[in-house]
Amino acid sequence: MLEATFELIVPLVVASLIDKGVNGRNTGHIYACCIILIALGLIGLISSCTAQFFAAYAATGFSKELREDLFTHLMSLSFKEIDGIGTSTMITRMTSDVNQAQTGVNMFLRLFLRSPFVVFGAMIMAFTIDVKSALIFVFVIFILFIIVGYIMKTNIPMLKKVQSLLDTVLMHTRENISGARVIRAFCRESDETEAFLKSNDALVNMQLKSGRLSGALNPVTYVVVNLGIVCLIYTGALQVNNGILTQGQVIALYNYMSQILVELIKLANLIITLNKALASAGRLSDVFDISCSQKDGNIVLSKEIIEESNVAVSFENVSLNYNKDSDDALENITFSVKKGDTVGVIGGTGSGKTSLISLIPRFYDATGGCVKLFGRNIDEYTIESIREHIGVVLQKAVLFKGTVADNIGYGASNLDSSSLENAAEMAVANDVVNAKGGMEGIVEQGGRNMSGGQRQRLTIARAIAKNPDILILDDSASALDFATEKKLNENIRKLDGKITTFIVTQRASSILTADKIIVLEDGQIAGIGTHDELIKSCEVYKEIYYTQFAEEKEVSHEK
Repeated sequence: MLEATFELIVPLVVASLIDKGVNGRNTGHIYACCIILIALGLIGLISSCTAQFFAAYAATGFSKELREDLFTHLMSLSFKEIDGIGTSTMITRMTSDVNQAQTGVNMFLRLFLRSPFVVFGAMIMAFTIDVKSALIFVFVIFILFIIVGYIMKTNIPMLKKVQSLLDTVLMHTRENISGARVIRAFCRESDETEAFLKSNDALVNMQLKSGRLSGALNPVTYVVVNLGIVCLIYTGALQVNNGILTQGQVIALYNYMSQILVELIKLANLIITLNKALASAGRLSDVFDISCSQKDGNIVLSKEIIEESNVAVSFENVSLNYNKDSDDALENITFSVKKGDTVGVIGGTGSGKTSLISLIPRFYDATGGCVKLFGRNIDEYTIESIREHIGVVLQKAVLFKGTVADNIGYGASNLDSSSLENAAEMAVANDVVNAKGGMEGIVEQGGRNMSGGQRQRLTIARAIAKNPDILILDDSASALDFATEKKLNENIRKLDGKITTFIVTQRASSILTADKIIVLEDGQIAGIGTHDELIKSCEVYKEIYYTQFAEEKEVSHEK
């Protein structure tokens, strides 16, 4: 406000310098006006630097808080919402959209108060000099507001489309980088390059279309304001000839019109920036509007509740549907598991094995039926307390950048070295730890400095180190050789007898000694029982088993 106010005073000082100093041949007045102009410039400079510093400081703080809140919100969503949003979209909104919003806040704080104040202030100052000439200011400002409003209304949807296309480009980039080996193995480089160029061209074309419209704002503003200046000089000349205005007053009016031109150019650039910021803000708001579909319970799952029940997990006519328009992933699943049992889950690809075990830690909620945990409906417990008592090893082994100890102890805090080493031993990962130089060995991002089997064993060690009441191994030994897997299964059987273990696998050998085996086919239970029982009664299990053990099949046929 100070900066803008001092700028509005400058034309009046210049007018006084011309009328009283130059025309009146008053050297002292000329020097005095020059000193005033220098003082106004210095004060304006200090005000400008101060305003810019705090605007940038506020915008940076805003983006920091916004990014933190956005990340917290995304982490609070269930798998269902995260699947719907998509990884590439989340990354774009955490980075590009937040940066656009930060720039918008910075420019808004810096110019949105100053520019309109100067524009309307210049118009008001013009009225104090000459009403007839000031009407030109009113007309020019009115025309410019119509132009700016039209461009803003048309441009915002385009900018939203630009950000959406940026999501697509990021998705292609992410897929191609992460899948570079597969692309090269199948000689698909040219196809992927063509697909990327197509999405990139669409982004560029939309940016150019939006840019052309935004770029028209500056020249249109120049044309309108300069036409206003021509009218002002013509009107001012007539007023001077008639003795109504002095030469200094006409120059003051010209300076005010020039100030309006400069500020409107700034305002035009601000509006372009705000359009981008508003488009990004709308996309960020869309994410914040997504609420978690899972409702937290009000009972904390405790050791006391666990000890009271003999049944760890029970499913009662459970169904699961990921999308309203898709078929059920699970249908009418009913079984119960006693505390301390080892349960094998087997079936063909796409039979629903991962879907079934995903319901136990409430990664997804059943769309039908009821899942019970230690005698109570799983919905009654707080989600955090459920997961504190469950150790999960997912199909994809995910490791974080840090040390071996950081990764093994990720699921539980304040674990001592002996606990970490014991977990590594139970997961048959001692050789992995030793190969990396001990517990302080470095694990690179995603565990890229390890083989698939090494990553799997470390993730199993991470789940065991947590000392869970329920341990879920979702096809977590697929990269292990048979000898290592056998040793791993033996170690898991040696764990505290109260731990309930679910082993999801494609290998029948992994679950031969399980207390109960659940056989799935097309989302339904094809059989439940021990190995011996299923060999006699379940055709699906028999086919899986004999496919993997052909020699036993021949002996069985001979008998």
